[in-house]
Amino acid sequence: MTHRPRGAAGRRVRDRRCAGGALMAACLILSATACAPTVIQGRAASMLYDPDRVGGLRADSGFSGVRHDAPRPRGHVERTDGGDNDRLALLAVNDIEEFWRATYPQYFAGEYRPVSATRSYDASNPASGRVCGTTVIYSDPNASYCLRDDSISWDRGILIPDARKYFGDVSVAAVLAHELGHAVQTRAHTVHRLSRTIVKEQQADCFAGVYLHWVAQGRSPRFAMNTTDALDHVIAGGITLRDPTDESENTPGAHGSALDRVGAFQEGFDGDAATCAAIDHNEIARRHVGLPPALQDYSSPDTEAGEMPITDGSLGLLMETLTQIFKPDKAPTLTVGGTLTCADASPSPPASYCPATNTINVDLAGLQRIGAYADSQSRELLQGDDTAFSVVTSRYMLAVQHQQGLALTGERAALRTACLTGVAQRGMATPVALPSGRTMVLNAGDLDEAISGLLTNHLVASDTDGDSVPAGFTRITAFRSGLVGDTAQCYGNFP
Repeated sequence: MTHRPRGAAGRRVRDRRCAGGALMAACLILSATACAPTVIQGRAASMLYDPDRVGGLRADSGFSGVRHDAPRPRGHVERTDGGDNDRLALLAVNDIEEFWRATYPQYFAGEYRPVSATRSYDASNPASGRVCGTTVIYSDPNASYCLRDDSISWDRGILIPDARKYFGDVSVAAVLAHELGHAVQTRAHTVHRLSRTIVKEQQADCFAGVYLHWVAQGRSPRFAMNTTDALDHVIAGGITLRDPTDESENTPGAHGSALDRVGAFQEGFDGDAATCAAIDHNEIARRHVGLPPALQDYSSPDTEAGEMPITDGSLGLLMETLTQIFKPDKAPTLTVGGTLTCADASPSPPASYCPATNTINVDLAGLQRIGAYADSQSRELLQGDDTAFSVVTSRYMLAVQHQQGLALTGERAALRTACLTGVAQRGMATPVALPSGRTMVLNAGDLDEAISGLLTNHLVASDTDGDSVPAGFTRITAFRSGLVGDTAQCYGNFP
């Protein structure tokens, strides 16, 4: 986040580089967040935002993982140690390829041909060597598809155990579904040698979404995945795989921003293989329509030093910025600390809105915890200053709705709040002239932090009591609709 004090000319930036293309760095502890909002049951105005449906499926919180009656894995894994991690990865490859053997002929010419080889290595072992001819694999917790010899490889030493620990066994299938998505696009010729890297990666994300919808339908004989917390874990892994925001979309290994990856995965989950095959640079550009240039800019490096401290002063600056953007008749008052009492709302720490007093109360220590900078090296899901600032912004959006005379509880209020928070983030992507002469400007990395929060603390998509909707897909979709839209659309979509 760029912060320019009165009279200052410098720019503060941050760097957030992911280790390889794997889930390892995320190590998201979704259950460890201090916020555990109640899930609201109900229906919104549009099927797109229906809190009870995800990709046409019921939003459920059932079992996720390896089925108790799953068949044994079959096939040969080169360099395997014979352990549980390799057996799980091979089971996932079996499942994904079974899916594509049945699905591929429905959309592409010919039959799906299984990959030529599967390989395992240990990224914690300096003697592990190389995969795909030239890729050094020591200290590279990754999974990859090698076009050179049509093989799939994965790290059993760091990647697989960390993915299982923090995301569950189904996340391993999600990682390998992305890599086998590259095998699908190679066989179907949906990309070519000159295709941009981001197109190849977005197609692979999409193909993974198609497969995981099949799993969520209950059709996989090996894995089960619910459409709420388990799917949130999968999406969180995709965000962790996102590229650093200073990396060009054509850089080798480029996967795109959090918004890019979630969007591509959701296209597959909601659509089919033909949807994925149609992804090209123009389609990706269409998804970016409405996004301010600053939130698409991969050229600015991000460093931890550029994180804005979460203090009374920075929260005051945020409030000043939001007031200038939305110009409410009566701006809410910010209070930091103290005991929150409210006649018409329950607390939603670390930030709460009380309609009766038009006050936003912040637990500063709690807000600092969810806004503490975390990258791949800290072995946690991406978070940072905008994870916290977006939460406070959402409480301000409740004040905006209150002045419109709108209901502030229930699923419509929760999703409307997410949408309006997206509008606010859009407005903060360019400098806003403030009476104080200071500025607070968001960049692409900040947006990733806000989206991560939608999967963890859920507060950006919650009502005045802090209650949210069950599916991360729905929360992110509502947020995105505001990010590329305006307040009128938010009020129209969630009346």
